[in-house]
Amino acid sequence: MFKSGFIAIIGKPNVGKSTLLNRLVGEKVAITTHKPQTTRNRITGIRNLENAQLVFVDTPGIHRAHTILNRFLVDTARQAFMNADLILCLTDAGKEPDEDDRMIFESLREMTVPVFLVINKIDLLKKEALLPLIDAYRTRYPFREIIPLSALKGFNVDRLIGCTVDLLPEGPPHFHPDLFTDLPERFLAAEMIREKLTLITQREVPYAAAVVIDQFKDDEAKNLIRIQAAIYVEKESQKGILIGRKGQMLKEIGRQARIDMEAFFSARIYLELFVRVRKNWTREARWLHEFGYGGKSGTS
Repeated sequence: MFKSGFIAIIGKPNVGKSTLLNRLVGEKVAITTHKPQTTRNRITGIRNLENAQLVFVDTPGIHRAHTILNRFLVDTARQAFMNADLILCLTDAGKEPDEDDRMIFESLREMTVPVFLVINKIDLLKKEALLPLIDAYRTRYPFREIIPLSALKGFNVDRLIGCTVDLLPEGPPHFHPDLFTDLPERFLAAEMIREKLTLITQREVPYAAAVVIDQFKDDEAKNLIRIQAAIYVEKESQKGILIGRKGQMLKEIGRQARIDMEAFFSARIYLELFVRVRKNWTREARWLHEFGYGGKSGTS
């Protein structure tokens, strides 16, 4: 008896969804930073077991969206869990349920598939505070399971995987068993660059930046991949910040991204970065679609 299915990982921004996805898959397929709203697309990670294939879908954080870009992100998350066989609703152990949680729970009430509450970051919580927190969430929604864990440390993740397999439908695998993601290489390269610029830059720059791969050429004979990428921002001032004095900021972003790419692709990487200004791109639907937002993941 083989089982397979799609499992959506949803929750507020910055609760650790991408960290959990990477832990569940055993590979880094989603970028992670300490800043909220880092994930902008559906990110698929595949865990292959002897008797099951678990297809996890990481989603942007669900929040009260006030801009076109943020509305696209929330719509992406909602579309992902509407088509799932099981939903993991992730929350932060350090916070009591609030109005944003209530908004998410309300959006789940029409769902007929099982919903697990996953309380993340319990390594930061005192043991005596866990049971009252579980009781507080239990009154908000009829979760099939409530599983406290630490995605960062890996504590209790095996239990989550076991409970997930128990409830998946029977059926053949959706993907080849050698795959751990279905995302194209160009998309993954763009995300690695965006992760580094998000970690390195400050203020509004990470939220005003999009990365587009202009060229991705794999020279197998030389074990070399040549990548040209454009980083789009909204203002000339953001371009100046991103480039930095004598180009040092951009060079450091490229250096760190290249290290990750070489490890991931098992090849030498020649990376060229350019910075371009597309005024107010986060507020115009046509540019959002061109940069891969509001549509299928992997189009950046």
